[in-house]
Amino acid sequence: MDGVEIRGPLLERFDEILTPEALGFVATLQREFDPRRRELLAARQARQADLSAGGTLDFLPETAHVRESEWRVAPPAPGLEDRRVEITGPVDRKMTINALNSGAKVWLADFEDANAPTWENTVNGQINLRDALDRAIDFTAGGKSYALRPDEELATIVVRPRGWHLTEKHVLVDGEEASGSLVDFGLYFFHCARRQIDKGRGPYFYLPKMESHLEARLWNDVFVRAQELLGVPRGTIRATVLIETYPAAFEMEEILYELREHSAGLNAGRWDYLFSVIKKFRTRGREFLLPERNAVTMTAPFMRAYTELLVRTCHKRGAHAIGGMAAFIPSRRDPEVNKIALEKVRADKTRESGDGFDGSWVAHPDLVPICREVFDGVLGDRPNQLDRLRDDVRVTAEDLLAVSKTPGQITEAGLRNNVDVALRYLAAWMGGLGAVAIHNLMEDAATAEISRSQIWQWIHNDIQLADTGAVVTKDLVQRIIEEELAKIASEPGYDENLYGQAKALFTEVALDDDFAEFLTLPAYARLP
Repeated sequence: MDGVEIRGPLLERFDEILTPEALGFVATLQREFDPRRRELLAARQARQADLSAGGTLDFLPETAHVRESEWRVAPPAPGLEDRRVEITGPVDRKMTINALNSGAKVWLADFEDANAPTWENTVNGQINLRDALDRAIDFTAGGKSYALRPDEELATIVVRPRGWHLTEKHVLVDGEEASGSLVDFGLYFFHCARRQIDKGRGPYFYLPKMESHLEARLWNDVFVRAQELLGVPRGTIRATVLIETYPAAFEMEEILYELREHSAGLNAGRWDYLFSVIKKFRTRGREFLLPERNAVTMTAPFMRAYTELLVRTCHKRGAHAIGGMAAFIPSRRDPEVNKIALEKVRADKTRESGDGFDGSWVAHPDLVPICREVFDGVLGDRPNQLDRLRDDVRVTAEDLLAVSKTPGQITEAGLRNNVDVALRYLAAWMGGLGAVAIHNLMEDAATAEISRSQIWQWIHNDIQLADTGAVVTKDLVQRIIEEELAKIASEPGYDENLYGQAKALFTEVALDDDFAEFLTLPAYARLP
């Protein structure tokens, strides 16, 4: 293919995905849209410089006309009318089958935070999705076989490509690494758009990590061009945007507006949003200091403002509002752990459904029934509650910025938990796993991001731990890294090489004076 170079190995069946036609399609998108992608990443840096110099975030005066005018997004697309339970997970073969069989209405098929973007994972994920749509997928491991249930309705596939900041180093177009976003989107759209349409649905997407409505405009233009190139009717694509960065919370209406003919709503994240709070205001001392991550709940004032504004914004414009993740993994051995955790899951989903969300996320098939039961109690036979406009909600910029009102402490136990979980996750990630079960929770890259960014923030603000009185310093964190690593090393299955890489990476992103924009950037550079 002229101008396209594949630098990864061509493993079994990779030729079915990396066809000249598919690569030509990706190359066209790359050539037309990558210059704008780079400009928008530069704009992120300019905004960061302004915030670091004392600027702030606010609703944009130049887009007031969008917020004040009358418009609505496209009506819900086939297979997306009812989204009361959505399951998330990576695109490996076992998860593909289990997610589609789970009873959830939607599966977020994840090439992003729940997927370590090895070359094998990236291309095999595309194979798995195509096979699933052809109902030609099965899997056997440990003497157990997995297959799609033949007579039941499967979850609607919604693909999450990588964010605009990531590249795919194994695909070069005209000598430059291709956008990871355009590779993930382009390969899936090329191979599966028609397959989805033939099944009465469409190619649907979740869009991560956006920081402005201009980034949403770029995605919309990509959608228009992709549909044009393959002869797909304009508006067939639908996309839900994750509001998981601090700047995006101030541009929700504008993001919906830019994608309005392709919009399927907004989603409220948690860990990535908190990570973004720290990242954007990392130079501002204790004004934006967060307590340890497990103390920051969705009822904290600034988080409450964010979720209520999201529901109000979505329903005002006819878009779905989708709630956050229940990451708990039910234990087969500890009924008491299950009881306590499931009570928290139920309370969380009850809050979301009561606030007007149209559905919510779970990370494990065993949580689908409890989430469905809670939303059934509010929705009944209705597919959603788009008619609940939440005109009672009034959220100001000050409400969104009220981080200092968040209750909670910073303890050595919280510090150790951040170190332990980040080391475990990064070791798994370097080994090719992006969704990792740690202490009865399904963790993804967002967990490692909030963990390392909190430690960075505490070091740079001379935080005194509430339980021991010690001040958080680089020396203290380095000692705790060694101690936690020693505990992990005594466990079965310890891999010295992977944990050595995890330690080096974590030390770099948590202890360096310069704050890494995303830990996945230096992590990806370490992958073969």
